[in-house]
Amino acid sequence: MNSILVVGADRGIANAICRQLDARGDHVIAACLAGGEGFTEGGVDTIGGIDVTSGPAVKVLVDALRARGARLDWVLHVAGVLGLDTLGEIDYDDMRRQFEINTLGPLRVAEACVPFMGPGSKLGIVTSRVGSLGDNSSGGMYAYRVSKAGANMVALNLHHDLGKRGIAVVALHPGMVATDLTKDYPGTYNYIQPEEAARGLIARMDELEVSSSGKFRHANGDQLLW
Repeated sequence: MNSILVVGADRGIANAICRQLDARGDHVIAACLAGGEGFTEGGVDTIGGIDVTSGPAVKVLVDALRARGARLDWVLHVAGVLGLDTLGEIDYDDMRRQFEINTLGPLRVAEACVPFMGPGSKLGIVTSRVGSLGDNSSGGMYAYRVSKAGANMVALNLHHDLGKRGIAVVALHPGMVATDLTKDYPGTYNYIQPEEAARGLIARMDELEVSSSGKFRHANGDQLLW
């Protein structure tokens, strides 16, 4: 049984991840922005009020983990936001908001959780293929692309630093998932459901080792361009 912290678990992909991990017998701690009332069944342990843009809120998470005597085998950071924009209509305040959540959020949480991790622990940051420099063939979505490219760099940097401690790190793309986050996304796609994305992300975390750390992986197993 693994002890796993999932961040951003109020709904969507992270919520499905928590339920699937709990069902297979892992000890799941769900960090939620709200109260985590959605986990009234099963054994998911919830910590509410965790805003990844807030240092004091992340300290609440740290204090709650310390009170539980936690030793984390996995930290899976899923919390994120998507706001659409086009050149000539960029809202720079919203761009800063997305950067705070999508880029600084996972870094703030990862740094805070390092004391609870050790050799053999794993860190997964759910980012997006839209943040890939090598895969950008269409432009647009400046705030989202830039913030997710930043998150990819956070993951790669953490790989170099945490690998020295025996902690494996991976950046993960969940696929095109039908959630509130993607409801206004432009174009037509064959969306998958959060449950399918969750299964793929869990599989990638299961197979992650220090020897395979520092990659950008699709939930389906493909390796993606940085």
